[in-house]
Amino acid sequence: MSEELPAVRLTDPRALRAYAHPTRMALVGLLRLHGPLTATRAAELLGTESVASCSFHLRQLAKYGLVEEAGGGRGREKPWRATAAFTSWDASPADPEQAAATEALQRAVLDGYFARATNWLLHRGADAPEWREAASFGDSAVLVTAAELTELTSRIEELTRPYTERLGRPGPPPAGARAVQLIQLAVPTDTPAGSAP
Repeated sequence: MSEELPAVRLTDPRALRAYAHPTRMALVGLLRLHGPLTATRAAELLGTESVASCSFHLRQLAKYGLVEEAGGGRGREKPWRATAAFTSWDASPADPEQAAATEALQRAVLDGYFARATNWLLHRGADAPEWREAASFGDSAVLVTAAELTELTSRIEELTRPYTERLGRPGPPPAGARAVQLIQLAVPTDTPAGSAP
C-alpha cells in the first residue's frame, strides 16, 4: 500500500472564502504541478494575471497555509511552493458560516472544472489526434446507497492513486505524459423530499 499524499484541510470560513477565488485555485494548481514558482513565472503560465496580482494572491494563500516560500529569491522573484498535494474541506459543516463558505468554494471549484473543459474543447483541434481520442466525456447512472457511493469513490481514488502520486515524485514524468484533470462528480439526480424545486 502506498503512503497517503499530504493534504491540507480547510475549516476556517475565511480560509474557505480565500481559496474560492479562481486565481488562487489556479495558482495552487500550478504550484502542485510545476513545483516552486515565482510570481513572475506563475503570471507567465496563467497568461491572464499580472505579476503584482499573482504576488498578492500567493501572499493571501500563504496566510491560510496553502502555499509557503520555497527559499531563495527576493520580492516577486522569490519562489513559492504548495504545502500539500490536495486541499479538502467538510462537505456539510454544521456551522452556518462555514456551510455558506463551503458552498461558495464548491461552486467556484465546479465553475473551474467546466471552464477548463470548455477551454480544451475550444482548442482541441490543435491537439494531437491521440489526445483528442483519449480525452473523454460521459456519465453513468448508478443506483447506490450512500455507503455504496462512499465505497465507490474510495475505489476510484485507489485506482487513480499511482497517477496522482507521480505529481510529487522527483525526476521526469514518463515520456509523453501530460497533466490531465480527471473530474469526479457523484451527486444525486433527484431532489430530496421537502426541498424547494
